[in-house]
Amino acid sequence: MMEKMSGLEVFIHVAQTRSFIATGRAKGISSSAVSKSISRLEERLGVRLFQRNTRSVRLTSEGEVFLERCHRIFGEIQAAEDELSAMTQYPHGRVRIGLPLAAGLMLPMISSFMARYPDIELDLDFSDRLTDVIDEGMDVVIRGGDLTDSRLITRRLGSFRLCIVGSVEYFRRNGTPERPAELAAHACFHYRFPGSGKIAEWPLKQSVNTAGSPTIPSTLICSSLEALLFMVKEGLGIACLPDYSVKDAIENDELRSVLNSYITHITTFHILWPSTRQMTPKVRVFVDHMIDVFDIFMVKKRSNGF
Repeated sequence: MMEKMSGLEVFIHVAQTRSFIATGRAKGISSSAVSKSISRLEERLGVRLFQRNTRSVRLTSEGEVFLERCHRIFGEIQAAEDELSAMTQYPHGRVRIGLPLAAGLMLPMISSFMARYPDIELDLDFSDRLTDVIDEGMDVVIRGGDLTDSRLITRRLGSFRLCIVGSVEYFRRNGTPERPAELAAHACFHYRFPGSGKIAEWPLKQSVNTAGSPTIPSTLICSSLEALLFMVKEGLGIACLPDYSVKDAIENDELRSVLNSYITHITTFHILWPSTRQMTPKVRVFVDHMIDVFDIFMVKKRSNGF
């Protein structure tokens, strides 16, 4: 029975990622082991669940029906676990948490939670894609931006701004842009969202009497905020980054922010969890902890001028 359940988990993950390789990485097994697991499941069921070739993996019509049933099965298992956990009213067990890739802001909060609740095990998934909390079995997810899903309960954590930064040495060599139009003469580094492949826009309003959007060169495009921050600190160019990720570097005079009066966008972090499940003690204490600690952090950040 355990082998069957494991095979179903592999099947669900392949259906979500459309990739044997990605599933293998997530499960800590080889892609060939994933392929064998799917083949054994198909042989046992007597149907083909996936159409696969060298370029793609997609569900057959039988696979789509089977996937829907598997979601219901694992949903019932999760509901049973939640009910039993709620009976004890003691926060313990495993919590699956979806975090943004740029989780530098969250890690100290996660660390303090682990110290406070040593009997709770955390399973952290870092991704910028909009995780399907229910279908992927997540207990709670933290994301930035405006999110709407009637199946989820949402609480606001706090807001952050984007800021354009460069090293003191870079601006000494290349000058400091005073208007968005002057960015055309600078080495500009951009962030690409790994999930969608889209390039994050720099939320700049134009100067008075200036029409159109500013021309911003694409000297470097990268799907890692940490890598962008490293390159900026090296004095190679400037980037548009979340204020919390550069707060310490600015305070230590490693970086300098520019064009602050032209930044127009503020993003809000939300914490979300399924409305269809009974909220267990382990999830409740995590949500409460993150809301309390985030508020403290945001007050401290504002007092430091961010």
